This record gives sequence, C-alpha cells and structure tokens, in this order.
Amino acid sequence: MARAAAWLPREVVRVTESYEAVVIGGGAAGLSGALVLARARRSVLVIDGGSPRNAAAEGVHGLLARDGTPPAELLARGRDEVRRYGGHLRDGQVETVTRDGEDFLVALADGRPVRAARLLVATGLADELPELPGLRERWGRDVVHCPYCHGWEVRDQPIGVLATGPLSVHQALLFRQWSDDVLFLRHTAPPLTDEQAEQLAARGVRVVEGEVASLEVVADRLVGVRLRDGRPVAREVLVAAPRMVARAGFLGALGLRAVAHPSGAGEHVPADPMGRTDVPGVWVAGNVTDPAAQVGAAAAAGALAAAAINGDLVAEETRRAVEAARPDGIHE
Repeated sequence: MARAAAWLPREVVRVTESYEAVVIGGGAAGLSGALVLARARRSVLVIDGGSPRNAAAEGVHGLLARDGTPPAELLARGRDEVRRYGGHLRDGQVETVTRDGEDFLVALADGRPVRAARLLVATGLADELPELPGLRERWGRDVVHCPYCHGWEVRDQPIGVLATGPLSVHQALLFRQWSDDVLFLRHTAPPLTDEQAEQLAARGVRVVEGEVASLEVVADRLVGVRLRDGRPVAREVLVAAPRMVARAGFLGALGLRAVAHPSGAGEHVPADPMGRTDVPGVWVAGNVTDPAAQVGAAAAAGALAAAAINGDLVAEETRRAVEAARPDGIHE
C-alpha cells in the first residue's frame, strides 16, 4: 500500500482551502467587506491582484478623516485591520470561478484552488483611455477625469476637456465649478446639440473645434495639446473621460457578465442595492458595479454587501439547525 501511494500524483492528495467567504479584490470595497466579515467571526480570504485603479493618484480625496492619504498607505492600513480580526490575505490573480455543489471553486493563476461558500467580487474596473500620444503617461497627474477627486488640486488652472463620450459636456460644466478658464475640445465627438452649446456658452466654456493629435509636455509638465491641423492649444490640465470596464471576465463560467452601464460610460456588473447579483451566493461592491463610486462610497458598499453575506450565511445555518433539531424524517 505504501508503494502504491508513493506513485499518486500530488494533485490527488492536495487539500483545497475552504472559507465561508472569499473576497476577490483588495481595494477599498474588498477590504471593507473583509473587515466586516472578519469581525462577524467568519473565515474570510481576500485575493488581491495588486493593481488598484487609483494607483497613479498622489492621494485619496473626499474621504473623511483620511483626505490626502496616499492610496498605497490606505490599503496597507486596511490589510492590517483585516488581519487583526483573523482575516487572511493572498496576492494573486483569479482566472475562473466555477460552481462545485453548493460552493464555489476559485481558480488562481498559480494553480492553487480555493473553496468558498459565498463570494464578494470587488475587482474594480479598467480605465480604457483615449489613444493619444503622451496621455497615458500623465494619467492621474495633469490628465484627470473626476472633479471630486482632482478638482481642488487643479483649481484656477487652464483646463481643457477632451470630448470622448456622452458625459463630456457634463464634465465641462462640472469642472467650470473649479476654474473660470475651461475649454471644450470637441475632438472626435458628435456636434453639440443646440441645448449643449447654449449651456456651455452660458457658463463661459469656449468650444474648440478640431481633432486633438497629441499632448504638449515641457519639463515634465503639461503645457497644452496640439490639434491635427497643427494648431497648439495652451492648457495646464486635460480632462479625459475613460471608458470604464468592469474587471469581471473570470465570472463568465457562472453566467455572470458585465453589461452596458446606463450612463453609456462603459460596462458594469448589475446588482441590487445590497450588492446581490443574479447568481445566488455572489455579491459585488465598488467600481465593478458602480463606476462612479469614489473610495468612501466603495468602502461603504463593501461593508453593506458583507453584512448581507453574513445575514445570508446566518439564514442558511439557522435552516440547517432547525432541520437537525427536528425528529428524523421531518423536513421542509
């Protein structure tokens, strides 16, 4: 018997780790959810791919008592807090998630499977940026997209809004709150409607026609853009809305896929107000379902989803306890 056992493949004897909840994504939403679950005395694992959306930003803004905190520092504090309550963290990329009876099997890129009774998906989104030379390198610095994240930092500067999608006019009107020198660069967007043109004119936002070809940078500072016809347009800040796409491809085997967001700004995974998806046992929180959520909103959504997950587990445990306490053969 000992000789036969020695020839067994290693995979046969490997034991899959099991958790009551696995959180996929270690940003604000995921860590907040893991913290709530760990404090609820649940076994919880956070799997983090290490690519937070706000990595390029100097600080997190609009977050009460933590305004200006560097994103990496905020996440490090969150990871320490999850560990403090017995939560587990693992760096890694999730490749697929499949059903295995009543549980889920989470397959990681390194080959180590993890079993979960419930899932909280908080993988955020990917920003698909406009294809302009020099733009990606300045993303999160003097190329920005969110006035509530960056508006104060770029206040009173000459701002150009690159028209890239259905929300560009709205962006221009918002950034006008922080600067009285805002240009609307129509770029390749459709012509403005009469109403849009009237709104921009009324707010003192001048429209510049012509496709933008590149960014102009001097001494590592944005000084403007150059149009396709060669004209330079001086600007110190460029606002460019990305197409925001949920990082959710690994959920396809469960029949859960990202769909177009109602705003037209990209794709998201739909869910109810508690984060519950159409797939039983799977919740989502943060930018993967709400592209506009800032750090505070994402953290709150993660906590809300975690409470719902714990409640769902309590309901299942109660049902099983009631059945076990009944005389043999009496089940609903």
